[in-house]
Amino acid sequence: MGKKTKVALSVGAASIAAWAASKVVAKPVPREGKKALDFENPIILARRGGVAGTPEHTMAAFAKSAALGVHGFAIDARLTKDEEIILFHDESVDRTTDLSGNVSDYTLDELLEADAGYGFADDKGIFTYRNQGEQVVTLRTILEQFPHMFIMINLVDSPDTYEGSLMPSKLWGLLDEIGAEDRIAVTSPYDEQTDRFNLYAQHKIAIGAGESEVKKAYAANASKFGHLYNPRADLFRVPEKKAIFHYGSDSFVQFLSKLNIPVYFEDVEERETFIKLLNAGAAGFIVDNPEYALKIVQEYGGE
Repeated sequence: MGKKTKVALSVGAASIAAWAASKVVAKPVPREGKKALDFENPIILARRGGVAGTPEHTMAAFAKSAALGVHGFAIDARLTKDEEIILFHDESVDRTTDLSGNVSDYTLDELLEADAGYGFADDKGIFTYRNQGEQVVTLRTILEQFPHMFIMINLVDSPDTYEGSLMPSKLWGLLDEIGAEDRIAVTSPYDEQTDRFNLYAQHKIAIGAGESEVKKAYAANASKFGHLYNPRADLFRVPEKKAIFHYGSDSFVQFLSKLNIPVYFEDVEERETFIKLLNAGAAGFIVDNPEYALKIVQEYGGE
């Protein structure tokens, strides 16, 4: 046996020994369950209100989706110039309203004067733009108007910006005032942002994994060292696939399920994909077309 072969075998044996030892010492600790995430069956959340046929983040969209029977909404939150929290996805207001510039350039009163109805579609798919009386919606309004709904709030401002640095404390102040802790989840692409929020919330509200945390969990599962993974989030909000990452795999969903972490999938369009993810153990879906998604989940539940 050659020297290189002996070295390779020694390294392999050491790796196996390290893995075996870590299995003995490390025991995965499931996350403590949050009331807001306690659903018996997979749920449907209308993304930004459910934008199919109605302007995103408007009362027209929220009311339409609520009437369909969705379980809640997945919304994006930003701060105005006067530090009010509104529902808005893009940093710029150009596409969504008849104003120009960024959300942070305007006070709430100024934004409420804007026309937020950038596109309605009728039953024939014909769009009507503007002049439908739609306004920018505040987070306070949506929480008060739909007290029975589960709301997943996505913090889209970077923590490195002025608005992003203020958002965690502003958001906690509002949620604490209204008493909405048991029907809220807070997510962000930035793990730092949810960490900051949790300094105020003190684990009273369900927290979603940011992009870094999601990749960390995926790598832990793929490496077979998942028993060393210590989750920092109560839920995952992910697409089925992103680049080389297959978040919709049975292995990954079941890995998180054992840690008491539900997985919510977005950007799902095909019926076959819905069924596949339901079979894998998806906790729910964040969709633009809630009527279509509700039918699939209801049919699946009856099978």
